[in-house]
Amino acid sequence: MKKKRSFSPPQLLIGLFGVSILIGTFLLKLPIAHTTSISWLDALFTAVSAITVTGLVVVDTGTVYTLFGQFVILGLIQLGGLGIMTFAVLIFLMLGRKIGYRGRLIVQQSLNQNDAGGIIRLAIRLAVFSFIIQFFAIGLLSTVWVPELGLWKGLYFSLFHAVSAFNNAGFGLLPDNLVAYVGNPIINLVISGLLILGGIGFTVLVDMWRSKTIRQWSLHTKIMIVGTIVINAVAMLFIFFTEWKNPNSIGTLPLKDKLWASYFQAVSPRTAGFNTIDLTGLDDATIFFMIVLMFIGAGSASTGGGIKLTTFIIILLATLAFFRSKHELTIFNREIRQELIFKSLAIAMSSVLLVVGALFILTHTEHDVNFLTILFEVVSAFGTVGLSLGITAKLTVFGKIVIIIVMFAGKLGPLTLVFSITRPDKRKIKFPKGDVLAG
Repeated sequence: MKKKRSFSPPQLLIGLFGVSILIGTFLLKLPIAHTTSISWLDALFTAVSAITVTGLVVVDTGTVYTLFGQFVILGLIQLGGLGIMTFAVLIFLMLGRKIGYRGRLIVQQSLNQNDAGGIIRLAIRLAVFSFIIQFFAIGLLSTVWVPELGLWKGLYFSLFHAVSAFNNAGFGLLPDNLVAYVGNPIINLVISGLLILGGIGFTVLVDMWRSKTIRQWSLHTKIMIVGTIVINAVAMLFIFFTEWKNPNSIGTLPLKDKLWASYFQAVSPRTAGFNTIDLTGLDDATIFFMIVLMFIGAGSASTGGGIKLTTFIIILLATLAFFRSKHELTIFNREIRQELIFKSLAIAMSSVLLVVGALFILTHTEHDVNFLTILFEVVSAFGTVGLSLGITAKLTVFGKIVIIIVMFAGKLGPLTLVFSITRPDKRKIKFPKGDVLAG
């Protein structure tokens, strides 16, 4: 008798995303989804960009897609941001169905958790938190857009941007994104707040909710909170002083608007995709700095991408520990497990290889685009950020396919893709140690 093939959680997760993308592409290609004809490739690109919560667009969302098409995009964003398996859990529970151990493993893989214990409870809390936060954000944003656009259009704009921002998607309904609101406090605070909450990670939000004091926070929560504050502050100061006199970015703005613009652009590259100034006018140093921010990305179990802030911090601390000849890596009086250090290095290295490979291909296919612009586009796709220097719609067919692959890999994570095609080494053979000269 032939043994029935069993798919691993990473393989099933990739399959679910693949099916969702195909359905999304078909819906976006329907005549009722767009005002002007679009190609199958552009529909596929948009579907992948939406479900990976990236935000890179080849056509203008607000004018090319109808209300139906925009709702399809919105649905894909919500599905990709909260996770396909989170929605599956909610549907199963509403139908009174129990979720078995295998289903819990898939949810665990989807939410990037180390343990399957309590994973269903986490998924439920995740959904509840998300919908509550987005609901309040809609109310706040409507105070700006309802007086400006009217009741129904204002509410719709508030809904679309709240969902897009919380899921770190970066899809907007305005051709110039949020440039018109560079100095608007409500737009800046609400959108950036959603980006931070969505990007900090659901496990952090749940931990903060159920902890009575800061001392009760988990190590992961402490690292994420401190790391987020530090990296956002450093990024804001860097952009503010680098672009201070640049007339093509914030140089001509009043001081108040310069501060708002610097703050928003500091938060946004961490997988958000929104911008309040024209990015093509930025100094090369700022562009490269934003590339670094996009590569680092948001937090684990969040709506964002990148190698993750905790991964970056672990590698940075491991490097400093080596320089100080320390054999253990400690932070907040806790020792980091060696397996976590190896995992962080594997994530970073596989991500670098993915970005370099895509960059190598695009430098051959996109002959009229300079290197830094291509690098910005590739890292934006990998980090599921969605920021662009204006070349997305101009990419060649092959260039669009490459970016689609990078967005998909960036959302699922390079390690998920590797684990889906490899099997763990179960051999227990030990070999004698050997020395290799390094450095």
